[in-house]
Formats: sequence, C-alpha cells, structure tokens
Amino acid sequence: MARVRSIFLSDIHLGARGCQAHQLLDFLREYDSERLFLLGDIIDFWAMSHRGIYWSGPMNTFVQKVLKRARHGTQVVFVPGNHDEVLREYVGSTFGDIAVHREFVHTAADGRRYLLLHGDEFDVVTKYHRWLAILGDNTYALLVRLNMVLSWARRTLGISGYWSLASYAKRKVKTAVSFIYDFEECVVRSIKDRGLDGVICGHIHSATIKPLDGVLYANCGDWVDSCTAIVEHFDGRLELIEWGATPLPAEQEAAVPAGVLEHSE
Repeated sequence: MARVRSIFLSDIHLGARGCQAHQLLDFLREYDSERLFLLGDIIDFWAMSHRGIYWSGPMNTFVQKVLKRARHGTQVVFVPGNHDEVLREYVGSTFGDIAVHREFVHTAADGRRYLLLHGDEFDVVTKYHRWLAILGDNTYALLVRLNMVLSWARRTLGISGYWSLASYAKRKVKTAVSFIYDFEECVVRSIKDRGLDGVICGHIHSATIKPLDGVLYANCGDWVDSCTAIVEHFDGRLELIEWGATPLPAEQEAAVPAGVLEHSE
C-alpha cells in the first residue's frame, strides 16, 4: 500500500447507479493517507430523489472504510457539493470524526496553501437555473446507463478496454468545453483575490492539475466516468491518479436496501 500525505476525492455520487464504488475501493486498498478530503457530491441525493433510491454493497463498504479511517486517526474533512447540499446545514459540525466545512484551506507540506471546495458556486447554471442543472444531470445519467449497454455489447463482441460515451460527448460538444474553461477561469480569479497558491475542487468531472494565471488549478475528476483522484506526497507535490473506469460489475444492478449498513473492513 502506498502511503501519501493527503487524498482528495470528489464527485463519487454514492446512490447513483453509475457510481464506480468498486473501483474506488480498489484505489483505497492501494492508497492510505494522513488526511482525506471529500470535496462534494459524495452522496447523490439528486439521483435518489429523481431516479429512485439505490445503494449497493461497494457503496456501503466505502462509507464504512471512511468511518474506520477517521476513527483510526486519519483527518477526514467533508465539503458538501450541490448533489449533497442538504448536508451544508451541518457545516461546522462533525459526524463522528468527520468534520463538515463549507470550504477549507489546506496547507501542503511545501507551505503552499490551497482552497478546497466543490465548485458549484462558480457554475451559473447550477446556481441560478436549477431546473436546467437537473435536466443536464438526468441527461448525463442517461448517457451513463447507455454506457452500461455499450460495455455489455463490447464484452460480447470481444472488444477489450473501456470506452465512455459520456466522456466522448463532453469532449465533442463545444459548449461543454467552453463551460469547463469558463469555470476554471472563474475559480482561479477568486483564488487570486484571496492570495492563495491554488485550488483543489470538483464539480465539472474534468480531472486535471495545471498552472493557470499564476496559481495552481487542480480538479479531482469523478468516480462515475473517469475514476480519478489527487494525492499529495510528503514533499507537497500533487499528483493526479488516473485509476481508470471499467465496465460496472453485474451485481451493480442488485442493490441492497438503502440505509442498511453492514459492517465491513
């Protein structure tokens, strides 16, 4: 197991059928850390509200694993996003050993200070046109479900590898690409105004680490489509881990009842 100083995760979307919790568990079996930052959309209340309650075994195991790490000394900070915004009511509180923050300033090992947030406050659609955001979310969910069918067809035809319809559509639609750049510029502008060295966020499901206008912009990506995370090494260096999505397991369709938590390691 690789030991790192910090792990940054966002957009896991527990409760959505497209959540690749099985891949996330594999990642956490390989990486341990002193700090674990959960940067929003960890639980997808939108999906459970509009598309029915769904909770799988791997999702349950992930929750138990996070709670166990928190109990054993890992600093766990949770910053709610727009899909789990109901939990923003608990900002300033703790769930057991997990602290809930609206945003969090993290000082890396090399002294650089990063603002940790989800990022939806810089998304005009999410902030001012909620109905359009929900429509877009449902469309994205449809693409993910279609991807399951395509993955089955590829396996049946003996075609190896994983191909994402959602990622392909996002790359090809010019308005989506423009939105990503606008989002990044808005976030960076806010960071510079606050005198910080960089930002680590989520929300747009587009993983990257790059210098932008004099500061470092980092986005964790997601665990629905790309399966990516950011880790901080003990020298302060940030690294984007591209774990890689795979076809969802067959048992993903067999959900356990929501709210039934089983003890796991």
